[in-house]
Amino acid sequence: MEACNSSETDRQEKKPNPFAEFWLNIARGAAIGVAFIIPGFSGGSVAAILGIYEKLVGSVADLFKQFKKSILFLLPILLGMVLGIAALILPIQWGLEKFPIPTVSLFVGLAIGGLPSVTEKVKGGKPKWTHILACLVPLAAAASLCFLPMAGEVDLLDLSFGGYLLLVLIGAVGACALVVPGISGSMLLLIFGYYNPLVGLLTEHLLHGQDVGVSLLVFLCAGIGVIAGFFGISVLMKYLLKKFPRGTYFAIIGFIVGSIPAVYASVIRETGTVLMSNPWYFVAAAALLLVGMALSYALVRFARKKGKE
Repeated sequence: MEACNSSETDRQEKKPNPFAEFWLNIARGAAIGVAFIIPGFSGGSVAAILGIYEKLVGSVADLFKQFKKSILFLLPILLGMVLGIAALILPIQWGLEKFPIPTVSLFVGLAIGGLPSVTEKVKGGKPKWTHILACLVPLAAAASLCFLPMAGEVDLLDLSFGGYLLLVLIGAVGACALVVPGISGSMLLLIFGYYNPLVGLLTEHLLHGQDVGVSLLVFLCAGIGVIAGFFGISVLMKYLLKKFPRGTYFAIIGFIVGSIPAVYASVIRETGTVLMSNPWYFVAAAALLLVGMALSYALVRFARKKGKE
């Protein structure tokens, strides 16, 4: 009888703490938000590395079917995204401007170190040729993004009615890239000529109380597109993960790996940085790459240990 009571007590103690889970999801959301503002990085990749990709996609896709359950999971993540972007957009922009390669290397290291959390999803037998193809095609697609020509930057303070409709579409495309791992929404915005104007509108106008009305209208239109695109692509990804789970994760791995060279290429193209005369610049980049890998892999090991417990 005592053994039964002890076992029951252990099971109760192992139930997740809702309060701790809430703050953990805020931290996860902050990481996803930070990934979105770094050209070449994907919020979907971060979600996959953090082990919440399926749950995130499922919660968005089932928002109207299981509203309460979905919103309780999504709300802290969305809050974390907003906090992460607001808190780190200026430091990250400063780092990308002054030390672009070392700054990006830290985040590349985080992505590489977290890959084992994704690759373990495809274990369980020899991969089929369709799985290999599902990995190689997204890898090539993600890597090729950095070679697309960039459009001229858009003047967001002087948009026509059609320009605002196009902004909704751009927001939807950016949201799709946010959900699909390895496809960077910020890189697509760079290619379309909207990334720098949007960041400038936030940091130079809205935060300083200038052109508030126009700025809010711009972000409202972009937000409508983001919500529509986020919901639509989440429904598709949920279907693929349910019907073709192993093949979908092979594709996710391809997207993440392909995005790594694209990150460096996009930053070099955006900042004009090719070579630095100071060798310590590359030492710092290599060191931050290793630090990022170590931190991310340590988190993966910790998550595995907690999962076994």
